[in-house]
Amino acid sequence: MSEHYFSATPTGPERRRMITADLWGKRVSLMTAAGVFSPDDLDRGTAILLRESPVPDGNVRLLDLGCGYGPIAIALALHCPAAAIDAVDVNERALSLCRENVDAFGVADRVNASFPDRVDPEARYDEIWSNPPIRIGKEAVHDLLRTWLARLKPTGVARLVVAKNLGSDTLQAWLNANGYTCVRTASSKGFRVLEVRPAR
Repeated sequence: MSEHYFSATPTGPERRRMITADLWGKRVSLMTAAGVFSPDDLDRGTAILLRESPVPDGNVRLLDLGCGYGPIAIALALHCPAAAIDAVDVNERALSLCRENVDAFGVADRVNASFPDRVDPEARYDEIWSNPPIRIGKEAVHDLLRTWLARLKPTGVARLVVAKNLGSDTLQAWLNANGYTCVRTASSKGFRVLEVRPAR
């Protein structure tokens, strides 16, 4: 494979396309392109994460970790109108698409799509949402989660979705072994939804 969705700067042709997706019961159209994660439709893991997780409520700060073209960030913005959302990714094409989609829904004032190192280092989150990039490798995923889970508020929660065949059960065990409280809240079509509480 010459290029991955976690490449910082995809070099292949964009081949932009519009897809439709169901985000907590709201049917929306989203712009995608080649060189980003799941460009042809809303991936099954993200769909399951949204379906099996409660909509945040109130004046909360949220993080979409590995936002891609923005389906989670947009779902959060549309259904939680008082939330402020940081959407981060290392793929500049994904971030450009996320900003375009956010603009199209009129929620750009509440969704900040940026590279991880450009997020306010003092930001602390009520909830982190992620379909983490497991294919970057176990150690890289562990480093990623250590970095961002440390930014949960004491009462915060992270909601992750991971395929069983890509190590969801192993990841859950690793999180629990490293001081977090991680429980499986749902299992569907080969995916696990994990709820992670801050380190004790």
